[in-house]
Amino acid sequence: MREYKWIALSNVTLGVLLATLDASIVLIAMPDIFRGIHLSPLEPGNSFYLLWMILGYLVVTSVLVVGLGRLGDLFGRVRMYTLGFAIYTVASLLLTIDWMHGQAGADWLIGFRLVQGVGAAFLIANSAAILTDAFPANQRGLALGLNNVVGISGQFIGLVVGGLLAPVDWRLIFLVSVPFGLLGTVWSHRRLREIGERNPAPIDWAGNLTFALGLVLVMIGITYGIRPYGHSTTGWASPFVDSCLASGVVLIAAFTFLESRIAHPMFKLPLFRIRAFTFGVLSSFLSAIARGGLMFMLIIWLQGIWLPQHGYSFARTPLWAGIYMLPLTIGFLAAGPVSGFLSDRFGARPFATTGMIGSVFSFVLLDTLPVNFSYPLFAGALLLMGLSMGAFASPNRAGVMNSLPAGDRGAGGAMNQTFQNGAQVLSIGIFFTLMILGLAATLPASLAAGLEAHGVPAATAQHAAHLPPVSVLFAAFLGYDPVRTLVGSSVIRHLSSVNAAAVSNHDFFPNLIAEPFRSGLHKAFAFAIIACALAALMSWSRGARTPVRSVSAVTDSSEPDTI
Repeated sequence: MREYKWIALSNVTLGVLLATLDASIVLIAMPDIFRGIHLSPLEPGNSFYLLWMILGYLVVTSVLVVGLGRLGDLFGRVRMYTLGFAIYTVASLLLTIDWMHGQAGADWLIGFRLVQGVGAAFLIANSAAILTDAFPANQRGLALGLNNVVGISGQFIGLVVGGLLAPVDWRLIFLVSVPFGLLGTVWSHRRLREIGERNPAPIDWAGNLTFALGLVLVMIGITYGIRPYGHSTTGWASPFVDSCLASGVVLIAAFTFLESRIAHPMFKLPLFRIRAFTFGVLSSFLSAIARGGLMFMLIIWLQGIWLPQHGYSFARTPLWAGIYMLPLTIGFLAAGPVSGFLSDRFGARPFATTGMIGSVFSFVLLDTLPVNFSYPLFAGALLLMGLSMGAFASPNRAGVMNSLPAGDRGAGGAMNQTFQNGAQVLSIGIFFTLMILGLAATLPASLAAGLEAHGVPAATAQHAAHLPPVSVLFAAFLGYDPVRTLVGSSVIRHLSSVNAAAVSNHDFFPNLIAEPFRSGLHKAFAFAIIACALAALMSWSRGARTPVRSVSAVTDSSEPDTI
């Protein structure tokens, strides 16, 4: 048993690293991917492909993780985990052999990205339960901390890996996962063992169906809410978006009703009577809402403004954005294992709560920086953010898993992961919406005046200025030259040499967008500060550690503060 727990930790950490790395590796590589399949992602008719390349993977993992965690409780967590490795590996291989171009090529990539997400959901849903089974209670904080921090760091490591591999060949960002996936599949099959409690029971088909459909509709609504609709800069007033959100909420309400009346539900509502579980899940949700959209805002800030202002071409900004964000990853990796180890001795509450308070201060520091910041100050704020989020993530996850009865660790861990993944998608929608609203207030006038002052025809300048702000954000996010994208190369060629050089200069677009961007960023960071403060409150409310009771005791007890 002493040797097995480290084998389990090594294998499960590899699986979670691959699953989270692939959630971000595509973000940096998208310009090379779209160039490789000869499709422009910024044309209005192609926005579907852009959005689903960004969010499809997250949507699938969010929808499936609870059901697959419950399947692990029923049929074996190692068996489901190993199956996930195999699915993930096959999908990664198929992604590398896309021979088609245009929309057909994009359809192939999106389809197998969704399949890859299914494999990742198997891995994520069962990893925490496998570790909780393998490690004694006094070491779970360290084990879950290492696993969780490596997983979260994978999102940022993926930015650098994607930036290095994609310029060589975009297929490498998928191919790099194949040998590690094969290793993980064989290793898991041969060395991991089923040592946890299993609860054989019928599959809750009604719960799975209503939950999956409801969550998919909500996430589709959030995804399309950041697209423009009619004359509006966002799509929240779109009948399609409103219908998706309303239908999703109704189905999730029906799911909650069904789960309270089914003998063997997939979503064990009585677990929410465990105080440490409930408040741990709530703090995870709020932390993920604060963190989920942060990466996108930082990438846009670096790629669209700061890096061009400091001499980097737009084509080089994706890689360097990942590199300049490394202090965030370093903070995660440094704080996570230490806080997890200490939480085994002193409990999750002091470390998780302090981590969220530190996150509040780090967002305040980022909010006070000028758009054209001094990098040491920016790096210091990112390092504090990484240390704070790492200090929170490991103890909080250990606290959640330690609060669960042994037979419900798969379902309970997956429930926590679903709240976290769903919050990330919701956070992206909120951050982008707040940023778009901030840009829409002042960007059109700034952009039109700047273009006309440098000889761009008034009609062309006004047309570019009144394009949806999300087009500007996506251009910056993808590493395109926003001015050339908005007005066209042919217009720039007809300008005088002085004006053409001015609008093509690295400083031109960043200087135009700096103040409008600052307005949107202030709104997004204010939201994140509130979310982190609430997460700190929820974390402190979890209470002190007490022994875990069985699920039957949780179900039968009338006392809400079981833990």
